[in-house]
Amino acid sequence: MKYLDEFRDKTLAEPLLAELQRAVTKPFRVMEVCGTHTMSIFRSGMRSLLPEGLDLVSGPGCPVCVTSASHIDAIIAMAQMENTRIALFGDLFRVPGSENRSLANASSQGAHVDIVYSAMDSLELARKYPDDLIIFLGVGFETTTPGIAATIMAAHNQQIDNFAVFSTHKVMPPPLIALLDDPELQIDGLLCPGHVSAIIGASAFQPLVDKYNLSCVVGGFEPSDILQALILLARQIAKGEPKIENAYTRVVSWESNARATKMVEEIFEPADMEWRGLGMIPASGLTIRDKYAHFDVTKRLDIKLKPAKEPKGCRCGEILKGKEQPTACPLFGKRCTPANPIGPCMVSSEGTCAAFYKYGE
Repeated sequence: MKYLDEFRDKTLAEPLLAELQRAVTKPFRVMEVCGTHTMSIFRSGMRSLLPEGLDLVSGPGCPVCVTSASHIDAIIAMAQMENTRIALFGDLFRVPGSENRSLANASSQGAHVDIVYSAMDSLELARKYPDDLIIFLGVGFETTTPGIAATIMAAHNQQIDNFAVFSTHKVMPPPLIALLDDPELQIDGLLCPGHVSAIIGASAFQPLVDKYNLSCVVGGFEPSDILQALILLARQIAKGEPKIENAYTRVVSWESNARATKMVEEIFEPADMEWRGLGMIPASGLTIRDKYAHFDVTKRLDIKLKPAKEPKGCRCGEILKGKEQPTACPLFGKRCTPANPIGPCMVSSEGTCAAFYKYGE
């Protein structure tokens, strides 16, 4: 098969659903790590068709959702400085920090906030507004980091002085290790993220198999991709033979993408990072190396993160840890809606709350 439509074909999905039904011989629980998996599962109506005994829970794979309130507060403060412009991806525009304030609020009060489609667009803004410091809000996992590393390298080579990045980049699998070390989280397998695995390789999840005796399958994002991955997980769990399998071979290799990895390692180095709902996780983030410190806005403007409280009553943290479903949150669908989000899980296009609200449980 060569085209996406083939992986959405109902006639292909039906026999895969039947095979999944046969493969599920005992109850088991799977965490879909990636927010794109979560949204695809809901959008396709797959949850209502899954066999009894297969329980799906969402994990911390929505990069917008796990960006801490402290980081959002910091970028809002930068937006309110003189001669600054914030460049960011659209999902981040309405993400609340503390006191339910967002960059959308700051923009309505006169801050300069530009939504861009790629980090490279920020360099065009830097040329257009030479008297302003363009600050790109770097959010994402391994999938987006190479592009931002390439942008910093381009700014360095082109001697673009009025550009900097606020790096909140995060990496897998440290948050999964933090979750799996919690005895309260009872899962039997992971539907591993396809986009991230395209960069780090399927082999990156082998330590989770070895340490936690956990079944792991890398899956794509179309209905047939997901069903095939769930079938492999069900078979592993039924046999008691956990391993890492790659069901997304048209995109993901066993080893990492050497070119992308080299670019990221040139610009970034590991750092402890705060995750919304999960707290500070060692070596789970990326900071800009001293060689390129001029493009690190935290060093350039001496930015210090301040403690921030989560919105009262919001359960995003528990949802991101796979411990609760959105419907357990007292704010869900009442005070917290896509039009008036209280927590980031309702804002992002990959957020679990947004998926539950739009498509129903």
